[in-house]
Amino acid sequence: MPDHRPEIRLGEYESTELGTDQLTTADVTRLHALQARRCLSLTTSRTGWRLKAEAAVGVLALDRVRLVVEPKFAIRGEQLMTWLAYALHTPVPTTARRWVARTDGYTDLVAAALLEECEKLLREGLRRDYVRRQSLEPVLRGRLDVAAQATRRYGQLDQLHVRTFDREAEIWDNRVLGVALQAALSLTTDSRLARALHGITDAFPHSGTPAAALRALERTQYTRLNARYRPAHTWARLLLRGGGVTDLLTDDGTTAGGFLLAMPMLWEAVVRRLAAEAAAPRGGLPVPGHGETGITVRGDLGNASTFRPDLLLSFPRPAPDGPVLLPVDAKYKRYDRHRVSAGDIHQLLTYSAGYTPADAPSAVIIHPQPGGYDRRTLRVMSPQGSLGVLHVLGIDTQALPEDATAWLRSSLPRASACVRASNA
Repeated sequence: MPDHRPEIRLGEYESTELGTDQLTTADVTRLHALQARRCLSLTTSRTGWRLKAEAAVGVLALDRVRLVVEPKFAIRGEQLMTWLAYALHTPVPTTARRWVARTDGYTDLVAAALLEECEKLLREGLRRDYVRRQSLEPVLRGRLDVAAQATRRYGQLDQLHVRTFDREAEIWDNRVLGVALQAALSLTTDSRLARALHGITDAFPHSGTPAAALRALERTQYTRLNARYRPAHTWARLLLRGGGVTDLLTDDGTTAGGFLLAMPMLWEAVVRRLAAEAAAPRGGLPVPGHGETGITVRGDLGNASTFRPDLLLSFPRPAPDGPVLLPVDAKYKRYDRHRVSAGDIHQLLTYSAGYTPADAPSAVIIHPQPGGYDRRTLRVMSPQGSLGVLHVLGIDTQALPEDATAWLRSSLPRASACVRASNA
């Protein structure tokens, strides 16, 4: 779909100057709402506005300009699609690679993924289910609505109020895809992708709003009848949410014409799956880091606060010892180039003190590292002895997820190994 608005491109953490005539009052309101969610920042400048991108990539179609934030740090292009599909537990779409060469980037890739899954559903035949309808017909079909016939037609029989129950494709499994295809069509500027989306949109019923479609997706239960819809619904949910892997940018007025994905949230989802799969062969299992196993601060002003690691792994130990916990935290930071910040060290030391043995506190940081793997061990010391051991692991984001899992399996410390390392 042609978009004649001027396009402004910048990468993660980059900034640009905007004139006062480039942003409307509605644009400023939307950008301030996104600033509250830490997707970007907007401040006044001598010439108008200064907009700085944070770690959220995608497209934001404003009233007068089209803003494109490109992934510059860790994961780009087709590889970004690979990791996103891994985080969402959905197959990597093959058709989406046709748009990798385009600089429109991430948004077009997700739209292409939705297109591929919808084309597959059409080839297999859309699911149909019984839909109850009330209509006015010249002949009797289904059941006669006696009350409506008597009160609205006053005994006349030239038109009949009937209730039918027929198998149709006008069901929410299909309607949410029609709504998502329309949303994708409004975001893409690639002419080939736009033509393909336009050609398939009419094949799906698309009545309803994005908010209603999202509510329907949340209610959807998958059985053998509609299990094949799961991948398409995954990409539809991502588009309709404006890019949120879980609940980022839900439909509250900030998502219209926009698609932004918070890269730290994506990296957390990747790390949770990577670490869980890497620990499984050694008996490691993810356990909740909240509730009875949470770290809680009480007695301060307001409600109690909590510390919650991105992942908490439980490793078995021989009887009579119980399982040992290992906290794992995902950091979307350049820890391949910079030292670990004091704030992150304090955070991980809190996790290690709260979850691991008192004589061997330890924790793990996993960060993205384009082009290679890396691991180093930080030992935090005090005059009284060791405060904890922090294992800093860098994952090669240019590798395939299964290769990264294999490397992490050999690098993730066992609970018993952490004990020996700390006592050494």
